[in-house]
Amino acid sequence: MLPGGKLFFHGQAYGLTCFSMDKKIPHKGQGHRRRLRERFLTSGLSGFHDYEVIELLLTLTTPRKDCKAAAKAAIKRFKTLQGVFEADAAELCQVKGIGPVNLIGIRLIKAVTDRYLKKKLIAGNPVNNSRELHDYLRHSMRDKFRECFKVVFLDAKNRIIALETLFTGTLTASSVYPREVVQAALNHHAAALIFAHNHPSGDPEPSAEDIAITRQLVFACRVMGITVHEHLVIGADKYFSFADQGYIARINREYVERTNRNP
Repeated sequence: MLPGGKLFFHGQAYGLTCFSMDKKIPHKGQGHRRRLRERFLTSGLSGFHDYEVIELLLTLTTPRKDCKAAAKAAIKRFKTLQGVFEADAAELCQVKGIGPVNLIGIRLIKAVTDRYLKKKLIAGNPVNNSRELHDYLRHSMRDKFRECFKVVFLDAKNRIIALETLFTGTLTASSVYPREVVQAALNHHAAALIFAHNHPSGDPEPSAEDIAITRQLVFACRVMGITVHEHLVIGADKYFSFADQGYIARINREYVERTNRNP
C-alpha cells in the first residue's frame, strides 16, 4: 500500500475508491412519490389524474418501488377510479405490481368513505334530507357489477334503525320477496322503509320489473301498517326517485281504491 490510499500491484499503482455500505441508493420514483404527496398536502386531489390517486394510495404500503405502472394498469383493467375501488382483492392482485399488502390502501379508502357516509346519514333524517341518503347510496352502490337491493329501516320519527342489503343478483318480481321485506321490517320494529337498488348499466330509468316490484312492496307493507317513503334506482351519475316522479303516491292511491272496493 502506497501513501494516499494507492495499492501497488505488479509494478502498477491503483487508486482505491471506498463505498459506504450504510448509504442508501435512492429507488426509481422516490422523488416522484414525494412530489405526489406534496401536491396532495398542498391542494388535495385537485389536478390529479385518476391513476395518480391510485398511485398515491399504493405508495402508502409499497416501500422503495415505483407505483405508476401498477396504478395505470389498474385503471386500464377496471376502466374507472370507482371500478378500482369496487374491485375485490383477488381481482386487484391480478394487476402486476399490486399484491395482498399494498392493496390495503385502495380497500381502506373505500371502506372508510362508506362508513363516514353511513354514520353521517344515520345522524340525520333521510326523508327530509334526501341528499345525504343519495350520497351514501350512490357511493356504496353505483359501481357494483351485480344488482343489489337495499332497505333503509326507519322508526316512527323517520330516524334510521338499520340499513341492510336483502337481495343481490338480477332483480325481478319473482326474486324480490315482499314477505321477506316485511319480516325484516317487523324484526327491526320499523314504521317506515326506503328501498334502493342499482342498475349496473349506469342508466337509472326504471324497468317494468322495477315498477312491478315497487307496487308489490308498497301493497304488502300497507297491509302491515308500514309506510314506504321512497324507492331509488341508482345509476352511474344520477338516480331515479319513485317518490319524486309520483309513483309512490299513485301506488298508494291505487291501494286505497282497491281496499275501498273490497272492504
